[in-house]
Parts: sequence; structure tokens; C-alpha cells
Amino acid sequence: MKLDAIEEAPVSGFHRKLLVACCGGPLLDGYLLSIIGVALVGITDEMRLSTTSSALVGVVALVGMFLGGLTIGPLTDRLGRRSMYTIDLAVLLVASVLCVFVTEAWQLVVLRFVVGFAVGADYPIATALLAEWFPRAQRARALGGVIIAWYFGALLSYVVGFAITEVAGPGGWRWVLGSAAVVSAVVLVLRHGTPESPRWLVDQGRAEEAAALVHRVLRVPVTADDLIASRERATVERGGLRELFRGIYLRRAVFVSVFYTCQVIPMWAMYLFGPQMLAAFGLDSQNLSNLGSALISALFLLGCVPAMRLLETAGRRRTIIWSFALMAVPLAVLGWWPTAPVVAVIVCFSLYAFFAGAPGILEWLYPNELFPTTIRASAVGLAVALSRIGAAVGTYLVPLSLESLGTSTTMYIGTAITLVGLLACVLWAEETKGLSLAQASGGEVPALAWASGGEVPARQGETSAV
Repeated sequence: MKLDAIEEAPVSGFHRKLLVACCGGPLLDGYLLSIIGVALVGITDEMRLSTTSSALVGVVALVGMFLGGLTIGPLTDRLGRRSMYTIDLAVLLVASVLCVFVTEAWQLVVLRFVVGFAVGADYPIATALLAEWFPRAQRARALGGVIIAWYFGALLSYVVGFAITEVAGPGGWRWVLGSAAVVSAVVLVLRHGTPESPRWLVDQGRAEEAAALVHRVLRVPVTADDLIASRERATVERGGLRELFRGIYLRRAVFVSVFYTCQVIPMWAMYLFGPQMLAAFGLDSQNLSNLGSALISALFLLGCVPAMRLLETAGRRRTIIWSFALMAVPLAVLGWWPTAPVVAVIVCFSLYAFFAGAPGILEWLYPNELFPTTIRASAVGLAVALSRIGAAVGTYLVPLSLESLGTSTTMYIGTAITLVGLLACVLWAEETKGLSLAQASGGEVPALAWASGGEVPARQGETSAV
């Protein structure tokens, strides 16, 4: 009888279909949250927004993400991954359609908040499903696919936004925002028929159902007793946010939230205010600024490709430490050289984007590996929520900082934030390469990782059916 049915299962058509369905949400997330950067110039001109109001329109979705991640993550742990899987996308679709018909700024703020809430809800749902269905050898690549999809969605938003504004001019911002409804409809169709997570079923006392599901989907015979015997040894009996603040999970929650926050603050500044930031460095044309932002988005995406391999060869800990160190360099150069030519500015932003590939993947990989099934979605939701507080504050202050402090100081602030993330990784990053979810979520991983210099051997005699 094969006990490691999921952890050692070969990648099949089911896995590929699940990956596409789960990545559809992050693709839509990247599209929805980045498209506002393209539309913001037209919105500001038509509605005559002040600098403060413009920043509010750009940042309110992050506030929605905070509440969405904080509330839907625990609900996903209690109600299941599948039941929450399509509701959030339906909300995104409706909100995107309504954006076409807004007549006042407050209506747009409300709809962007709803969009952010639904986006925050999707992160814990989609990533938990992927982590709990994919074999250990492919976990980093699967979660890497999530962030690649996000970056592709962001890149697509700039391309579509550029095309629409070329045809309709800045006044076409309504159709720019409404275009997300088409993407939402496609993803809804892709997600039809996705099965529940067998790990979640076992933790709910539905082991027989989980065994039948594994046999039907993976064509591997496994019994309910096998699944029960191989549950995560570190599992907690009750889910919920408060379980994240006990024992080893407290430090892990702090680590994930800190490095996640320090990575997304500069990243969101580039996505939401990329055209304005490039304009501040001398790239005055709106469309040229949008094309420059599209290039930077492409580098965010391309940086994930080598990162997926490095995470499985060099390991999680070593890769994230070096990534944060390299991310700080181009931001420091821009702070030191505020009069740099446009080409140098784009190169620096592009280098930051390329080096951010590994931390972007680990935003989803680490919280799914370091926490057991009963609080896995809650952990992802908490990381998303806390990071969005920092991202919301930082993004809200970016246009104000560019206006009052200048580009040099703004870039130095971004450098300092990145260095804080580097310190958190040096102090707390764990090595989970090659471990099953049961092993990675156990309390002994940190001691093993530090004692062995980052290489964590598998524990003798420990296997995982789910």
C-alpha cells in the first residue's frame, strides 16, 4: 500500500488542470490591481482628483485585501477550499463591470475596495489547494506558477491598458477597468469542477471521503487509516488566527509577514505608480511611461524562472537571503543618482524586478509549507493582510514622497525597507527544501536547518499519505 499518495505522485493531467485553474485567480489579481496604474491618469483628469484622492483610489484595494485575507483565510480553513473557490471571482466580475458606470470618485473607491477584498480572499484559497495537492518535488514550481501568473496578469494589464488608451485616449479608463470582467469570466469557467483538498477532509474527520477522492483523482489506492495515520504531527486541533500566535508558529508568522511586507512595499509602488515614478525621473510621455512599466513587469515575471530552480537546488533560505541583498542595490543606486538617464533608471528598476522573483514565489511557498492544514489558509491570509497594511501605507505615501521629498529620498526609503527584509531572512528564514508538508510544518525544522547549515535531511521513518 502506497502511503505517500500525494507527496510522491507523478504530475498528471489533473495537476496541470488544477495549476491553470488556481493560477487564473492570481493572474486576475495581478491584472485588477495593476490596471489602476494605467487608468489613474485618466481618472485623475476626468474627476479632477487631488494628489491625496488619487493616492486613495490607488491604495484602497490594498485595504480591501487586508480585510479579505484576514477574514476569508480562517473561513477557508473552516468551510473548505472548494466552497470559497468561485464566490470571490464572481464578486470580482461584478465589481469590474460596475467600474464602467461610476460617476463619482467615492463610487470608484468603494468598488476598488470590493475588488481588493475579493483578491485578498483568493490568495489563501488557491495557494492552499496547490500546496495540498501537488507532490513535494513540484511544490516550488507550482507555487512559482502562481506568482508568474500574477506577474503575467500585471503585464497583460499594461498591454491592454496601453492598447485601449491608444484607441480611446485617457478617457477610455472606464473600459480599461471594465476589461477585467472578461478575464474573470474565463477564470470562472476554468475553475468549474475543482475537487476539495483531501488534507482538509481528513482534518474534518472525513477520511473515507478523502481516500475515495485520492483514488479517483490520482488513481492510487489508499485507505482512510493510512491518511489518518500520516496527518501532520504538528497539526493543531482548532483552526483560526489565534493558533498562529502560539509556539513556533508565532515566530514563523512574524517572519513571513515581515519579509512579505518588505518585498511588496517597493513592488506595489512600482506597479501602482510606475508611470508616475518613471515620469519623475524624466520619462514624460504617458504611453512611454506605460511601456517602461510593462518592461519592468516583464522582468518581475522572468525573474521567477531561474528562481524556481534555485529554490530546489540552492534551497529556500540561501536564495531568499541573496535575493533581498541584490534587490537593495538598484534602489540604492537610484537614491544616490537621482539625475540618472532614463535608460539607467529603467535598468535599475528592471534589476530590482528580476531579483524579486524568488521572494515573490516564497510569499506563497513559505506560509503554505511552514503551517499545518488546519491553519494553512489562515497563515496565508494573515501574511497577505499584514503585508497590505505596510503596502497600503507605503503606496499611499509614494506620490506624496515624490512630491515633497524627491526621488532620491524616496528611493533611499525603499532601500531601507528592503534591508529590513534582508535582516528578517538572515535571522528567521528556514530551509524546507525536499520536505513533505508534514515535515515542513513540524516544530523541529528550524533546529535542523540551522544545525546543518541550511540542508534539512528527511526524518527517518516519516512518510506522508496526504
